[in-house]
Amino acid sequence: MTYSYDVADGHGLPHDPFKAILAPRPIGWISTVDAEGRPNLAPYSFFNGVAGSPPMLMFSSEGWKHSVANAEATREFVCNFASLALKDAMNASSAPVAEGVNEFELAGLATAPCRHVRAPRVAAAPAALECRVVGVTELSDLNGAALNRWLVIGQVVAVHIDEACLTDGLFDLAKAQPLARCGYQDYAAVTEVFALARPTA
Repeated sequence: MTYSYDVADGHGLPHDPFKAILAPRPIGWISTVDAEGRPNLAPYSFFNGVAGSPPMLMFSSEGWKHSVANAEATREFVCNFASLALKDAMNASSAPVAEGVNEFELAGLATAPCRHVRAPRVAAAPAALECRVVGVTELSDLNGAALNRWLVIGQVVAVHIDEACLTDGLFDLAKAQPLARCGYQDYAAVTEVFALARPTA
């Protein structure tokens, strides 16, 4: 048996399964500064890479939040690697606090400077990607109605990696233990990996 439904009619379940089906999702832990230079830090689970050369990534916000406003105003942001060891700090930084509140301090996180952007990075993160904003776009539905859902795309201009997470020159995910969102209030962490060689013609 298959449980099927039209989204327009509603899912008929205790909770919407969409985010659980679209899982696991890496977490874009986005740091920015506002026009006054005040730091902001927030996690986004609608996040991923969109291009490899040049490296580009995106995060999407359900509503006009501080990270989007800051990224548009300053044209820059940092994507910090959210790891299992930092899960509590990541969660603390998701609190809906007032503009100007420093989530680094709220979560008990030390900062580290970046090379090309003003926003600080999470010092304890296994990796961080400095980004310049390529575009900020409001999403629309099939009828062209604006949704107050914002897509931010950034081009990576510098990379920071904790050398403890490098093995034979490779970023070692089993050591870094990335945290992922799985829908509802569920998370997962990668603690082991396996390789598959692509088929050749």
